[in-house]
Amino acid sequence: MARRLGTGSAVVVGLGSMIGAGVFAAFAPAAQAAGAGLLVGLAIAAVVAFCNATSSARLAALYPQSGGTYVYGKERLGPFWGYLAGWGFIVGKTASCAAMALTVAAYMLPGAERPVRAAVAVVVVVALTALNYRGIQKSAWVTRVIVVVTLVVLAFVVLAAFAGGTARVEHVVPLGDFSVSGVLQAAGLLFFAFAGYARIATLGEEVRDPERTIPRAIPIALGIALVVYAAVAVAALAALGPERLAAASDPLASAVGAGSWSWLTPVVRVGATVAAVGSLLALVLGVSRTTFAMARDGHLPATLSAVHPRFRVPHHAEVAVGVVVAILVSMVDLRGAIGFSSFAVLVYYAIANASAWTLRADEGRPPRVVPIVGLAGCLVLAVALPVGSVLAGSAVLLLGVGVWVVRRVVRDRRDRPGAGPA
Repeated sequence: MARRLGTGSAVVVGLGSMIGAGVFAAFAPAAQAAGAGLLVGLAIAAVVAFCNATSSARLAALYPQSGGTYVYGKERLGPFWGYLAGWGFIVGKTASCAAMALTVAAYMLPGAERPVRAAVAVVVVVALTALNYRGIQKSAWVTRVIVVVTLVVLAFVVLAAFAGGTARVEHVVPLGDFSVSGVLQAAGLLFFAFAGYARIATLGEEVRDPERTIPRAIPIALGIALVVYAAVAVAALAALGPERLAAASDPLASAVGAGSWSWLTPVVRVGATVAAVGSLLALVLGVSRTTFAMARDGHLPATLSAVHPRFRVPHHAEVAVGVVVAILVSMVDLRGAIGFSSFAVLVYYAIANASAWTLRADEGRPPRVVPIVGLAGCLVLAVALPVGSVLAGSAVLLLGVGVWVVRRVVRDRRDRPGAGPA
């Protein structure tokens, strides 16, 4: 595929994936889990994300191909682990796409019934799939505009929360009752917000000078997102407190509306919509590229590996992902989708860290502590998620393992000497 993205555009793609999801979707369920320990959970999620980002950046520089950890696992650990990573990424991030589409509809039409919101979400998915179909450069420019708008709106949120007269320092200091398990669960849910930097790695075949661009773009995007998350989390906690934040369906709008700057609430709603659109745009982009890579290697139907002769994008994979997401938005719950996505993507990054552990010094190996902490952190946060998310995620991953086993049995029988059609 055509290499068109530089460092700035790659950073914007990563930010477009992270900021919309993190700020507008994950804080409320995380506050429900951690209570006064929300900021501790955010710090834990940031540490795990940093380790994952470092491991992914080193691997992406060595293997600048579409597919991300699907490629790294296959090359470093074996075909099964690459396949499992790719399967986890596709199912987890497809759930993320559905969550973001529902977030768009919820902020656009806060008082509408679910069927109306689902219909709006489907329209948004179709529109963004058409945009991606036309070529990645157009997607990158749209994402750039969306990220700028979102950052401006979030700056208004922070100012309004502290200038509106409702902010309380005691809300931010974690002195209340919270449990270790609740903090770890919150960290797992907040990891959903940090996972967007993977979009940069999955675009390995469309980035200029990937050996230099990807290792630069990933930590830059993650660092910017962390600063934004910390500022907004402190502002929302200070304005609402952990209990009201946990109960809010639109936490940032509620934080602004609680003070004297309530006139900014409609602006926040518009900003949330724009941010979620940006996140969805980059998510669909990344899922379609991993689908393309797995189809190219024979793990998914071959038609999904087709590249458009004019636009040079995997157009069949993009359309397939768009159709699946459009179906899911009428079937899933937003908070459940976040938990399910976090579980699958944490497994994906556990494989990335295991792959990074195998790197030699001459291959750009990170400090040994990085993949160790990243692998252990991913596994701990995955099992700390809500039970329903763990069970659903485990079931879907086992389904993927079953598909792998069946394919291997069929292929071995077909390739056996003397075997022929029945």
